[in-house]
Amino acid sequence: MPMTGNDYLAQTFADCGITHFFHVPVIVPGALKAMQARGVTPVMTHGEKAAAYMADGFARASRRVGACGAQAIGATNLAAGLRDAYMARIPVLAITGGSTAENRYRHFYQQIDDMPIYDALTKFNARVESPARLPDLLRTALRAATTGMPQPVHLEIDQLAGAILAGEVGEPMAIHPRYARFPADRPAASGTDVSAAVTALLASQRPIIVAGGGVRSSGAEAEMLAFARYHRIPIATALNAKGAIVDSDPLAVGVVGEYSRDCANQAVSEADLVFFIGSLTGGLTTRGWAIPAMSTQVIHLDIHAENIGRNYPNTLPLCGDARTVLQQLIDAAPQAIDRRDWLDRVQSLRAQWLQTAAAWEQSDAMPMRPERLCAELSRSLPRNAILVGDTGHAAAWLARHIDVHSPLQTVIRAHGSLGWAFPASIGAKAACPDRPVVSFVGDGAFLYHLQELETAVRYGLNVICVVNNNQSLNQEQDLWVDSTDYDKNWRFEKVDFVKTAEAFGCLGLRVEHPTDFQPAMEQALAAGRPVVIEAITDKWVFSPGAWMPGGKAGAGSFYAPPSAN
Repeated sequence: MPMTGNDYLAQTFADCGITHFFHVPVIVPGALKAMQARGVTPVMTHGEKAAAYMADGFARASRRVGACGAQAIGATNLAAGLRDAYMARIPVLAITGGSTAENRYRHFYQQIDDMPIYDALTKFNARVESPARLPDLLRTALRAATTGMPQPVHLEIDQLAGAILAGEVGEPMAIHPRYARFPADRPAASGTDVSAAVTALLASQRPIIVAGGGVRSSGAEAEMLAFARYHRIPIATALNAKGAIVDSDPLAVGVVGEYSRDCANQAVSEADLVFFIGSLTGGLTTRGWAIPAMSTQVIHLDIHAENIGRNYPNTLPLCGDARTVLQQLIDAAPQAIDRRDWLDRVQSLRAQWLQTAAAWEQSDAMPMRPERLCAELSRSLPRNAILVGDTGHAAAWLARHIDVHSPLQTVIRAHGSLGWAFPASIGAKAACPDRPVVSFVGDGAFLYHLQELETAVRYGLNVICVVNNNQSLNQEQDLWVDSTDYDKNWRFEKVDFVKTAEAFGCLGLRVEHPTDFQPAMEQALAAGRPVVIEAITDKWVFSPGAWMPGGKAGAGSFYAPPSAN
């Protein structure tokens, strides 16, 4: 039976479990109608970047492909929203309108060549110039997005809003649903490499695991824990993998790198072997390749061979899916080694950190210290919550002072795009409607996309946004404290986020004293609508720099001199 491109796109989404399509109109309107008829929800947003962030959050929360779209004039804005997913290795399908052969190079209204822009931000980038090409190009895009190293893909569909999809596709090409989930394939490592890695582990006295985002993408948490427990190896995590091990676990040492706990950086620096799992070994996780030192023996497990050994020359490779290869290592394991002294040392480092951090996390100071806010947020999160964190200071506080208490909790975070977390939380809620979803953002980040409160209300996506309101971009304060003449570069006018939330139809709650936070969270969880919790914190509290070898621990936050006020 003949099928239009609109019907084919909608049916593919329905068959593959892509339950939401985040977009700014007008893009493939016929397909949107066909989606609704098949139980797929088109979510109209107020900005293309927000649509991409929502698709990204959907993918991270569900391990399914997130989908977003925009007409031709919005294609550049949509591309900007893919940067975070590209860096975090998350599969997002972007669909945009485009040009036509008749109009190219003639200064047609709202038309430029967007394809080179998408080349830098996607793994596969193609133009659909006729409805007959949609089946094979969509199939290729989904396979590219979810196999090997997951990343975004882009299809530009001819005409301003992709109108060519009204035509017939000819012979529909079936797309297997596995290629809308990631990882779609789970390759194993070579037996020789597995044996070499086991030999290196047996020879080490102070090994440590650094878990990257690939552990979460692979769903390899259980295998990683089983392997670590058998070999008695402590686990540090990249910020992308926070929550892969609960913070109370005796093997957990916290987040390592630039946004980190001092004990994690200290433990990784003292290790004689570092086992990176699903990590790009990038500058954030290694604090500019100083933790561990470049000379350290490394085992590097990653699904993409090109990543292995990129930054650490003394590397043993394990190329494959994290969950599969960890099971290979478990199956190949000889008798475990007694590493009691090393584990005692790591436990001692962690205990020192917790004791120092407690002074700030238990502070009753007003305005609130952000460390205390994080501690209250940790205690208030439901056992199955999804916590979506922003970048900048929000990421620093998340890494240092928010604890994951349950293996059912999920933490996802921005890979560097300020303002990402709130719209991403809407996407996460669309993917997981039965789980509480809480975003943790600064006021500067929230101001990027607060208009998406209306989107959350309109679609009944009842997220909770905790705004760390210090009336500033206070991470930038050290650039401007020389003179009050510079205050407008980092300090904001007062914005009442409670009234703002209420104006959009949400519940707004203000918390000024730390003991009021948990009751506010209880009220938010029971509200049955989107909620903004505005937590008033001290603008002068500045997250300290990460611990470095030869440097001092930084558990106490910097406090700007009163003369700067």
